[in-house]
Amino acid sequence: MNILFFLTPKNEVAYIYNDFTMRQAIEKVKHYGYTAIPMIDRDGRYIGTVTEGDLLWYLLEHKDEEPNLESIRIGEIDRRTTHCAVNAEMNIESLVKLIMNQNFVPVVDDRERFIGIITRKAIVQYCAKHVIDLEKV
Repeated sequence: MNILFFLTPKNEVAYIYNDFTMRQAIEKVKHYGYTAIPMIDRDGRYIGTVTEGDLLWYLLEHKDEEPNLESIRIGEIDRRTTHCAVNAEMNIESLVKLIMNQNFVPVVDDRERFIGIITRKAIVQYCAKHVIDLEKV
């Protein structure tokens, strides 16, 4: 099965650019209620995923400095977790192994351009439907 069947395309996904300020990133995460958000560069290449924890750890580690959230570029903060991106050619078995440890898996094209995400929810819904269908047999 082609993993693109599960893809939520980029135009339906909230993401941030690596040159966003920390304030912009926090506002976007808050607005969408996300715990993690993909980060791309202005050429559309996937850079990594920023989590709530990354933001909170940065603030805790710099609490004595009273950081100016307008001057900190989100691409400059340390990310504590590596969210692996996959190519659209990945097989479903490998995708399932990744999605067990991530809320979503970023998907990139052959030029490393971000094209969307596959959510854990989409995979679980697919599996649940097939389990229910098997029980009917």
